[in-house]
Amino acid sequence: MSRWSYPALLALTLSAGCAASRQAAGTPAAASAAPAVAYASTYKPLPSRAAVIRNATILTAAGPVIQNGSLLLRDGKVVAVGGTVEAPADAQVIDATGKWVTPGIIDTHSHLGLYAAPGIEAQQDGNEMTDPVTAQVWAEHSVWPQDPQFALSLAGGVTVMQILPGSGNLIGGRSVTLKNVPSRTVQAMKFPGAPYGLKMACGENPKRVYGEKNRAPSTAMGNMAGYRAAWIRAAKYRDDLAAWRKAGADPTKQPTRDLQLETLAGVLSGEILVQNHCYRADEMAQMIDLAAEFNYRIASFHHAVEAYKVRDLLASTGVCASMWSDWWGFKLEAYDGIQANAALVHEAGGCAIVHSDDAQITQRLNQEAAKAMAAGLRAGMKLTPEDAIRWITINPARSMGIDKWTGSLEAGKNADVVVWSANPFSVYAKPDQVFVDGALLYDRADRRLQPTSDFLLGILPAAVAQ
Repeated sequence: MSRWSYPALLALTLSAGCAASRQAAGTPAAASAAPAVAYASTYKPLPSRAAVIRNATILTAAGPVIQNGSLLLRDGKVVAVGGTVEAPADAQVIDATGKWVTPGIIDTHSHLGLYAAPGIEAQQDGNEMTDPVTAQVWAEHSVWPQDPQFALSLAGGVTVMQILPGSGNLIGGRSVTLKNVPSRTVQAMKFPGAPYGLKMACGENPKRVYGEKNRAPSTAMGNMAGYRAAWIRAAKYRDDLAAWRKAGADPTKQPTRDLQLETLAGVLSGEILVQNHCYRADEMAQMIDLAAEFNYRIASFHHAVEAYKVRDLLASTGVCASMWSDWWGFKLEAYDGIQANAALVHEAGGCAIVHSDDAQITQRLNQEAAKAMAAGLRAGMKLTPEDAIRWITINPARSMGIDKWTGSLEAGKNADVVVWSANPFSVYAKPDQVFVDGALLYDRADRRLQPTSDFLLGILPAAVAQ
């Protein structure tokens, strides 16, 4: 497997970028044309070679555990997984005797790059708290790729994450799904084809932020009125655009472009997925009713501390719940949190997810899922590692609209893989190796494959930074 230090990875992406620039400069028509998609992903998988991981306990997130199994990775994809697999003669062989293998962890709720380290005021770029509705802002325009926390998350097995705006507004803006790879630009981290999310927030946060400013909303009913007014404007914008197209799309009569309404109309058309910060059961039910009124889909409630109270409603509507394992009680709307929350949502047939919303928790999401599973077992539920692994892999992928590409170890999917030193639901387990699209980006035994942000180079002692 190719070995890359962070500077080497950066040099590789830089040379690719320069080549692209030279090509564009040689074709004036292409250079002057507007891109088909604004701020499109420029991600390219890093170089990899065929590898076969043998003698492992494999949790695929798609079926039963495989004992003494093998996994073949080639050209950035999972080629085969099972008791035995045929591997090409030149494939690197990784002996995983005594180890476990899982899909890469996916964090549905991250603010890495938005609230970057060091945690000073200059790095607080997650909340545009200037208006209750800021659907026009995009999280990717605040992401700082050099945030040292990305590498720490990679060392915890996280290969994909959804970066969300904060929860100070009723509607906070677009989220972005990133590959956890070293990069100079956020565009080169963007997961190709991943739909955008829209961050919404209900409950205490927006009414506190704007109530303190003597502005609306200052109450729960003000929150609800604010959402409805925004969706009414968005529906009119959508309908005006549709009428303009039907009439022949005369460019002189095109409705004025509105970035805020453009994002909201994207939700109404099904292109953008709603990611809804919401704690209380009654408010989750109201948000489901709101979605029904304006005919859009909620992909996941985030935090969802009282999800267990409406687990049947979540299961019947197909709305996922992205939850902590045991955070509760830090404000009134979080008082009714219980440790068996995720397990109860799972038992009801719902889409249970364990998320972080924290730069430290994202480094140990396997342990958070283990805590949630243990709480369910104590409550008498029949849960297995095959269940818990879904809470941090395929279910997050489903809620983010990327489950056809990643989230499970199945032939044809992206080779996002973690090799664990032990059962990942043990407090003693650590990621030994982490692959993103088949490229080995982290190796606990090789300091050259423990990426360090450029921001830290020259700050840390050379023995630590290298």
